Amino acid sequence: MNGAVICYSRVMTDETRARVTQLLRNLEDDAAPKTRLSEEIFGLVYDELHRTARALMGRERVDHTLQPTALVHEAYLKLVDGAGTGATDRAHFLGIAARCMRQILVDHARAHRAEKRGGDRQRVTLMEELVTDEGRELELLLLDDALMKFSALDERAARVAEMRVFGGMTVEEIAAALDVSKRTVDGDWATARRWLARELAG
Repeated sequence: MNGAVICYSRVMTDETRARVTQLLRNLEDDAAPKTRLSEEIFGLVYDELHRTARALMGRERVDHTLQPTALVHEAYLKLVDGAGTGATDRAHFLGIAARCMRQILVDHARAHRAEKRGGDRQRVTLMEELVTDEGRELELLLLDDALMKFSALDERAARVAEMRVFGGMTVEEIAAALDVSKRTVDGDWATARRWLARELAG
């Protein structure tokens, strides 16, 4: 796969995007029928979440017990568990979904390491730009630790990196989710790449 992040063409129409936004806002209404709204939102965003999950799982170890469909369902259950996620529109929702998928994959990686009791670690390449010339692959848990450390220094840039790497989101989508300009996202992404490259190389 060429490129440093997972990017897809978004086939969702403007009308559908508007519908997702309206449903998410309705979900925050205490009187709204949560189950029905959640199911409709899930149907509208499922294909995008599944494409992202499939790409992420394609970079995991071959014996991983989690499949893309299961990752999507686990992430969605986490998303709808907390009174509608707090997402205000589709881009915001996808950003939150990226964090959920990251957490689920990290939890599975930790469980797998504990099971193997520190045995051979399976490595995954999540950001091709951060792989050294020698071809070292980044390990999921190392990347997660690095993102947590970076978040303490620059929370917004860390969120940008998370949405690019784990959510496959475009610059435009991230800008909408974070309510900043595309130039700001570009700058944050460049900063994150440089910092993470230094951290992981060390």
